[in-house]
Amino acid sequence: MFHMTTYSIRAAVPSDQQALTQFNQAMALETEGKRLDENVLGNGVAGLLNQPQYGFYLVAEREGQLVGSLMVTYEWSDWRNSLFWWIQSVYVRPDCRRQGIYSALYEKVKEMATEQGNVCGFRLYVEKENLPAQATYQKLGMEECQYYMYQSKKG
Repeated sequence: MFHMTTYSIRAAVPSDQQALTQFNQAMALETEGKRLDENVLGNGVAGLLNQPQYGFYLVAEREGQLVGSLMVTYEWSDWRNSLFWWIQSVYVRPDCRRQGIYSALYEKVKEMATEQGNVCGFRLYVEKENLPAQATYQKLGMEECQYYMYQSKKG
């Protein structure tokens, strides 16, 4: 178990791929009961790390170990002539939760968006039953939006 020590927030780099893949596997199992294919997921993580036009990962690092992460992808809004940043793949190791790590990651996202200048807001989706995550997002000033999400698979 980690004690309350400092951690740093930084952009993920290719050498973080394995840890990010593990975080995503753990998050999918914990929140949705899904077991993700490690090869597909690893290639997906690498795809974003190697194609910054799609988005980026931020990681929280403490004592040389990654303890949390999130991914940001971009959505163009023609209505606003700017971008929404979608926060996805949020994960903080269980032994490091309730220590402000997600808050620090989110603050870094907001700081980066301000620096970029063409970001109109932040969006994320959360499982309907994940009340602790919803409470965290609300505490940070996020609000439930008026939209339902729909999807279909190709083909």
